[in-house]
Amino acid sequence: MAEGFKLDQKHGKSRVRVSRVWRQPLSGGDAIVEWNVSVSLFSDCLPAYTSGDNSAIVATDSMKNTVYAKAKECSEVVSVEVFAIILARHFSSFYPQVSAAEVKIVEKPWERMVVSGRPHSHGFKLGSEMHTTEVTAKKCGALSLASGIQQLSLLKTTMSGFEEFVRDKYTLLPETRERMMATEVTTSWRYTYDHVSQIPPDPFCFTERYKDVKKVLEETFFGPPDTGVYSPSVQNTLYLMAKAVLNRFQDIASIHLRMPNLHFLPVNLSSKENPTMVKVRS
Repeated sequence: MAEGFKLDQKHGKSRVRVSRVWRQPLSGGDAIVEWNVSVSLFSDCLPAYTSGDNSAIVATDSMKNTVYAKAKECSEVVSVEVFAIILARHFSSFYPQVSAAEVKIVEKPWERMVVSGRPHSHGFKLGSEMHTTEVTAKKCGALSLASGIQQLSLLKTTMSGFEEFVRDKYTLLPETRERMMATEVTTSWRYTYDHVSQIPPDPFCFTERYKDVKKVLEETFFGPPDTGVYSPSVQNTLYLMAKAVLNRFQDIASIHLRMPNLHFLPVNLSSKENPTMVKVRS
């Protein structure tokens, strides 16, 4: 409480862009990551708000420089989740007044180039979807860990429809069992681990789980490669994708999916000369 008001606060630094290169000439070439890091600290610094006393405030400059220093200290390649845990544990334990630290990271999708059929030792290209993580660590070691995907664009040209929806005087959309289906998936899943002591020792286990989840989402969306799977709505497909992930991976406690429908609607440009001409617009 502060002067009769209940005050909830955290302060931090966002948009810390850090890149880390590991030189590995004898084991498959260089490795690179590019992370956009945000840090928020929950701390006992009430006087900073009520009386301008900054003696308990951790400067955002310190947070930014800590991100750089901790990236440099990672002598081996680490997943984005492991790096977020490293940062969250540091901030929550290093400063006595900090009770918990929240770290969010978006990883830019740099992928190794393949030139003349061979992986390039130090060449990379920018991919599409991005790997995300969000970690909160408390001083006592309690942990909340989530991972996710942003901008995963999926499209199928058939095996989709939309029928028997609510119709009223404002409805113009015709029912159909034949349409294109496209979306941009944003998803996050929360792991079952609730203490830092439970984190698996394998530094790449979260990277592998990220790939596994993405594969399950894509396979559920598209169905078998020869026949596909019919989708009666985006809602049903979203539910089936979420259910498939939860049924497949026991270390995932919950998942959140956002899938806007990117419409491709037929436009009738028929004329007397060409009565069947129809184009499609998005």
